[in-house]
Amino acid sequence: MHLDSKHARIYVAGHRGLLGSAIVRRFTRDGYRNLLFRDRCALDLRDQAAVNGFFAEHKPEFVILAAARVGGILANDTYPADFIGDNLAIQTNVLSAAFRTGVKRLVFLGSTCIYPREAPQPLKESYLLTGPLEPTNEWYAVAKIAGVKYCQALRRQHGCDFVSLMSTNLYGPGDNFDLKTSHVLPALLRKVGEAKRTGARHITVWGTGTPRREFLYSEDIADACLFVLRQPEKALYKAAPDGLLNVGIGHDVTINELVELIQGVVGTSCTVRHDTTKPDGTPRKLVDTSRIQRLGWKAPTTLREGIRHTYAWMRQQESL
Repeated sequence: MHLDSKHARIYVAGHRGLLGSAIVRRFTRDGYRNLLFRDRCALDLRDQAAVNGFFAEHKPEFVILAAARVGGILANDTYPADFIGDNLAIQTNVLSAAFRTGVKRLVFLGSTCIYPREAPQPLKESYLLTGPLEPTNEWYAVAKIAGVKYCQALRRQHGCDFVSLMSTNLYGPGDNFDLKTSHVLPALLRKVGEAKRTGARHITVWGTGTPRREFLYSEDIADACLFVLRQPEKALYKAAPDGLLNVGIGHDVTINELVELIQGVVGTSCTVRHDTTKPDGTPRKLVDTSRIQRLGWKAPTTLREGIRHTYAWMRQQESL
């Protein structure tokens, strides 16, 4: 059942993260005032009893599951058990509670890392489980695949209106800029920003700089969530019979091109040194967004514009 009232009770799981905070801003700006959320101290989503209690008490009508343990290559490699264990627990608890309490529609959010490493480009939803995953993030990917399949199983067995949105690499205000745990775009933005501040003449980039990546501004995926929640069920499942939709901007860049773009926004011209002892990860990851485009949605923010907004936010936080 689609979202048709500004008074609907909407639970945003993971509201303080990059994606969740963008969702809260987007829905609030559009007039939705009955949003439900809890921070980790108030509700540990890994705790099944606590999640069941929350759903039983507050009975959300719609759910956006943006809560997850996330991180880049280094974090995935360092904490594999945490990445698979925490994400499986969060997903299972929330999806199960949503089913038992009769949630009208749930949007499960994940990443296009669920697709095989060597899958044809652009990545189509039908490529899921057709080949081996990228080893550097397989723990997170396996958990997210399980979440997609659980949504599909609940729909098949119980008729649950649960949809999965798989986004390409996200970035934006509220991102993680820690060089040890962040993804590539915020890490590079941090490096280039510090180079400008210190007057450094070079920056070091992991790998060869040749892998291609697609990046989506966090405010745009929040817009996609609202768009999908508003879609009539018949139209939604005509476009995506399995309830799986890719969300992206439609084009990719090499890491070297990304560095050049970031330097243009920040106002630097450092020499780039490549640390080829570090892994490149997946050679290319561009998604096919034809399903969601057929429904009528397209990402409104260009990569340059999104980087500019994100850099401004990072600078503002540094001055606080």
